[in-house]
Amino acid sequence: MTLPLVFTKNPKTGKRNVGMYRLQKYDSRTTGMHWHIHKNGAENFRDTKAQGGDRIEAAVAIGTDPVLTYAATAPLPRDIDEMVFAGFLRHKSVEMVKCKTVDIEVPATAEIILEGYVLTDEKRREGPFGDHTGYYSLADDYPVFHITAITHRKNPIYFSTVVGKPPMEDCYLAKATERIFLPILQQMQPEIIDINMPLEGVFHDCCIVSIKKQYPMQARKVMHALWGMGQMMNVKMIIVVDAHVNVQDLKEVWWRVYNNIDAKHDLEIVEGPLDVLDHSSPMAKWGSKMGIDATKTWPEEGHTREWPEEISMSEEIKARVDAKWKELGLD
Repeated sequence: MTLPLVFTKNPKTGKRNVGMYRLQKYDSRTTGMHWHIHKNGAENFRDTKAQGGDRIEAAVAIGTDPVLTYAATAPLPRDIDEMVFAGFLRHKSVEMVKCKTVDIEVPATAEIILEGYVLTDEKRREGPFGDHTGYYSLADDYPVFHITAITHRKNPIYFSTVVGKPPMEDCYLAKATERIFLPILQQMQPEIIDINMPLEGVFHDCCIVSIKKQYPMQARKVMHALWGMGQMMNVKMIIVVDAHVNVQDLKEVWWRVYNNIDAKHDLEIVEGPLDVLDHSSPMAKWGSKMGIDATKTWPEEGHTREWPEEISMSEEIKARVDAKWKELGLD
């Protein structure tokens, strides 16, 4: 199951979490529960085990309002309720109903609901699976979801998504996050002008950022700030460019990178958490990340040579050229 909304509660606070974690069917009553170590669902699982609990209740909604489906993927802070966020996005609250066999509420308009529990001392081999990275994610041991009830609408519609080499359907959920959460990043880092997380970077591997640079080494500050913000910790490459650069134009970005960087001075290599699906690092779940400072290097940053001006055409010349198109028969 590739488009499930997985509902759990934190045992300490009772607060709801909704995430999207794939469910590999093992048999008629059990599936895998592929919640990554960095996600809130896994945190609720660990908190339950730490308190001595032998199981955590869970419910899965399949086939929901697209806004609810998106909300389950959104990188919200732990205590921000995804259903409240969905209500905010669609300007209408989400009607919830209580499950029949577990103490969890689920969307009333969902097509299918799976109810059950996850034992805290049980794991089973899950995967490999052709994932959004374009590779088959490696098999590993994950908790097991035991189903206690299934309810559904009459003639329910089964929702799923296709993932694989980008661009695929899930890429556009990620692009929605890029646009919706940009103002939040700007609140935390007001120098940020725009960001682009290219589809080829499978969203957690590359982030291009334009900034209004006002002091030396500000690009480095932005890199480290982003690596410290929630799921941005998984980004393997951050490219920082000046404010006037269009980060949505990858040709322009690469032109800046190729021309502006000095490898010794403008690359930042750090170590930290990586997405669980990353296969490139020698160790699972962590590895090296790279920041590329492709902004204009200032004298205060150690660049003692003159920095050349970019080639540009004045508005007067542009107007004169435009006026000649018709004369030359090129209009």
